[in-house]
Amino acid sequence: MGTLSGCRGYQALEDFGVRHYQALNAKLELAVNRLPSDTTFRRILQRLDFHLLAQQFQQWASRAINTQPHEWVPIDGKSIKGTVSEPQTAYQNFVSLVSVYSSKLGAVVATQQFESKTTSELTVVQTLLEELHLEGVVFTLDALHCQKKLLS
Repeated sequence: MGTLSGCRGYQALEDFGVRHYQALNAKLELAVNRLPSDTTFRRILQRLDFHLLAQQFQQWASRAINTQPHEWVPIDGKSIKGTVSEPQTAYQNFVSLVSVYSSKLGAVVATQQFESKTTSELTVVQTLLEELHLEGVVFTLDALHCQKKLLS
């Protein structure tokens, strides 16, 4: 809820909990005197299995979100700041995230994480498209995906 409300860090998530303590306790029927601190949020999120979370999210999204014919569906990959390993080498390894977005709904409908040394954005996008079975929609992708072998 904090992230959906614009919280972009651990401290912001803690502040969200403090601001909405009464409502969260009542709505979620919590029996706590204090909501998690920023360091607790940090520990929990660092231990989170992203692949499992993404899989669960995509299962939910495939049931809950239906794309419409001629809907615009942007797909883009972004590198995650602070994930570069081996920065001294010419070919650095970093983590990226590809997102498939429903413009009409204003929501991400699928995500996939990958490391640059193990696969590429091209491969991840092709895999996501095969898994999603989206038909009749208009995909928008950046220039990386404008290759003859991909268009056939």
